[in-house]
Amino acid sequence: MAQEPTSREHRLADVFIELADSLVSGFDLVGLLDDLAGPCVELLGVTAAGLMLVDPAGRLRVMASSSERSRLLELLEVQNDEGPCLDCYRGAQPVVVADLARDDGRWPRFSPEAVRVGFGSVYALPMRLREETIGALNLFHREPAALAAPGIRLAQGLADVATIGILQQRAIQRGSDLADQLQVALNSRLIIEQAKGVLAEREQVDMSTAFDRLRRYARRTGRRLSEVAAAVVSGELTSAEMRSGGKTPRPTRG
Repeated sequence: MAQEPTSREHRLADVFIELADSLVSGFDLVGLLDDLAGPCVELLGVTAAGLMLVDPAGRLRVMASSSERSRLLELLEVQNDEGPCLDCYRGAQPVVVADLARDDGRWPRFSPEAVRVGFGSVYALPMRLREETIGALNLFHREPAALAAPGIRLAQGLADVATIGILQQRAIQRGSDLADQLQVALNSRLIIEQAKGVLAEREQVDMSTAFDRLRRYARRTGRRLSEVAAAVVSGELTSAEMRSGGKTPRPTRG
């Protein structure tokens, strides 16, 4: 007799459906990557997740992060040209460090900083299709040896889905290439970071909370995350509208 699917299996199916849907209903690269980072944390039980894509000059760019800590750590990787995500991309192979506190010194800046901000292990997985590698997925956990082989395989599967979607979209848009696609995404990412700062200041919340509010509003209203961010930065979208789901609440009568 077949076993009933678990809640985790149901959620995994939902995530793959959401990722597939994002590929056909108005492709949004930033939205796709953000939609991948969050479920990685949820499904794999890791503390944080982030994704990097390579630009035309061969440099990795931080494109999505589930937390502000992981985003800053990934920026540190890029700025210092060292870390698991860079090694993963360059070698097109997974890079697994089960205990960052016992790292052998290959990343003298990254590893101590990762431990300092509270991470005990890191897993970097290539975003690769056959011979083409376009980036890497980073997974962080507060505890050492957090992921076993099945979890790493699942994470690689999620990264593969995103990779296939990005490359397929490039093939469809014959007049454009990955460089153009990435530049649009980088511009969107910049606007999103600006909106996080505006919302954090306006609402007196931290950056992670500000981003979560942006993302939840975008999902509720069916708008692109970058579109919502631009409206926040310009002042077109108010806090009252965000809390009410898109409509300014009417004043109550006394």
